[in-house]
Amino acid sequence: MSVSGTGDGAKDETAGAGVKTALLFPGQGSQSVGMRERLGPRSKAQEELFERAEAVLGFALGRLIDEGPEPELTRTSNAQPALLVMDLAHAEGLLARGIGADVVLGHSLGEYAALVHAGALAFEDAVRVVRARGRVMEDASWRTPGRMAAVIKVPLEALRRVVTECSAEGVLEITNFNGPDQLVVSGETEAVEAAVETIRERRLGRAVPLNVSAPFHSSLMVPAAEAFRAELGAVELRAPTCTFIDNVTGSPEADPLQIRRKLVQQIVAPVRWEESVRTAMALGVTRFVESGPGSVLAALARRIAPPGTAIATSESMVAGG
Repeated sequence: MSVSGTGDGAKDETAGAGVKTALLFPGQGSQSVGMRERLGPRSKAQEELFERAEAVLGFALGRLIDEGPEPELTRTSNAQPALLVMDLAHAEGLLARGIGADVVLGHSLGEYAALVHAGALAFEDAVRVVRARGRVMEDASWRTPGRMAAVIKVPLEALRRVVTECSAEGVLEITNFNGPDQLVVSGETEAVEAAVETIRERRLGRAVPLNVSAPFHSSLMVPAAEAFRAELGAVELRAPTCTFIDNVTGSPEADPLQIRRKLVQQIVAPVRWEESVRTAMALGVTRFVESGPGSVLAALARRIAPPGTAIATSESMVAGG
């Protein structure tokens, strides 16, 4: 379904019979100054997305994306609406190429783009609500500053031991189960930095700080979740028109009341991404397409799904591939 909330997703005429497609919408951390260039020549529908978002936000979102400065774009309250619109602009490009979604998944913030694409949330409402989501998350992180770090090729039990040890420096939690060899920790800055250094010193694997400005999906976000509950309560949610798999459980969810509850819970709950991708596979998905400015989700899907089933539009949109 298009972001206007009308019409059906186009069928992929280039795919063989029986192909079932899941669109993967990335979240915060995928942003970068100049990322609109990855869309290639923008269509009228894509341009209108940015115009409609700017009318809601009251500032030049496109200029911020194109010119920065990067610290302002990375700021949570700006990065979230910027990525929402970018994810949906990529989806418009896919629709123009005949690629629609049978299943939608969004990673954290990406759930809002997934819900818009599935007709469950109006575009303007999504812009308003992710701007508010970013603000309440900023407020929570200012009170208790924090970080996130990706942990690569460290066994879960080994990471749990590191988390227990480094929690002496502050709140530290495993907050993303992204794939068989990628987890994410989140928490207070000193504790996350201690975990990164411990992993490096002991050569347990790799630990890479993420380009985000708050300790998302940790208990430090409880004040944000409580503040966000009222913001989300002001918008209408409808049943998705295609299968939507949520982050909190990694299972399909079609009940608008449950979707609303899980969107609030998602702020403090771990992202069960690997489980979500495996659920999509169990539902018959044979192709995963990342709809957004990055390629992280496609890379994760390649480690979970059979070879040749995952692509990223950011790598192929300009070339027309």
